[in-house]
Amino acid sequence: MKKTPEKILDTALTLFNARGLSNVTLRTIAKEMGISQGNLNYHFKKRHHIIEALYFQLVALMDKSMIAHHQPSVGLQLMFDISAEVMKNSYEYRFILLDFAQIMRENRVIKKHYQKLTKLRQEQFGSLINIMVAHGIIRKEKLQNEYLFLYQRFQILGDFWISAAEITHTTISKTTMSEYYTITTQAIYPYLTAKGVKEYHAIVSS
Repeated sequence: MKKTPEKILDTALTLFNARGLSNVTLRTIAKEMGISQGNLNYHFKKRHHIIEALYFQLVALMDKSMIAHHQPSVGLQLMFDISAEVMKNSYEYRFILLDFAQIMRENRVIKKHYQKLTKLRQEQFGSLINIMVAHGIIRKEKLQNEYLFLYQRFQILGDFWISAAEITHTTISKTTMSEYYTITTQAIYPYLTAKGVKEYHAIVSS
């Protein structure tokens, strides 16, 4: 049986996802749960404490997904698998990405952590790229910082694809997620060698 703090976070996540950050207060969450705001405040004094807790839940899910897929594989399948898991986790906590700029402006704890996390993800991406270059899956750089900028494009897509989907689609469905997954994974295609192209088509046709 879940404890009260877990129930609060579950309820808050559902409400934030459904109504948006600006439309959910501590009172809204307490009312939805059928408890007093004082009871809720005993566990989370401020709304931003709930937002922080949910953000770190998302980060933990992302880390778990990356560890689960960190296999001896040196090919594109690893990148595809991680991309799919990241998009799935992002959707489950979509309010964070839909209200991304607001959260970063208002919450120093999250912003500071995110900036450090971005540097770590950049290093991880760089390591994967270096491995694939060494195994002849993608070509060597032709432009200065070419793969650094590729990582940044992936980062932008990862942070804002849900906002784009929210604007251009009536609802975000599995079909929508599949569309943006394809948009994201195709970004690597221009950098593939002949060997990489063969592997790419084997993955997308499977």
